[in-house]
Amino acid sequence: MVADVAKAAAVFFAAVVLQVAVVSAFDPGGGSADLVLVFLTAVALLRGTIFGALAGFYAGFLLDAANLGTLGLSSLLLTLVGYWIGRYGETTGRDRAHAPLLAIAVVTVLYSLGSLAMHSLLGDPVSVRSGLDAIPAAIVLNLLLTIPVYALCRRIFARPGSRPAIEVEFGTQ
Repeated sequence: MVADVAKAAAVFFAAVVLQVAVVSAFDPGGGSADLVLVFLTAVALLRGTIFGALAGFYAGFLLDAANLGTLGLSSLLLTLVGYWIGRYGETTGRDRAHAPLLAIAVVTVLYSLGSLAMHSLLGDPVSVRSGLDAIPAAIVLNLLLTIPVYALCRRIFARPGSRPAIEVEFGTQ
């Protein structure tokens, strides 16, 4: 478990640095990819609710510190994302091909809407129109990142001898 925590700390540190330095500079179609969100979704699907929530808090704290934003805002949102995606991974088959893609599409929309809502509640100047217009491009870009990131996370965070979360046996007595 300690090795997994160390691996997660290194992976999310690298993801935050890449997000802040490289990925956020590109915004084709008005939206940009969210590498941290994609990594968090992959890790939470593979490791579950508690690991996903803790990884989300850590990644959000790093992201807020790197962007010099409101400390705790991304931590709150990514903690919720990590928990709920981890729950989705525990209640469905993790080895289903559509699970990471479906999770990314849904969580991109919810994270964007949650971020807009939190910024407006805090009184930050935010353009809801431009935020909503950026969601389709963000979904497409995050979906393009999902398959390679999920494959990488499966190699890094795979449990030895792991099986799908749900097993059904018929005809055994």
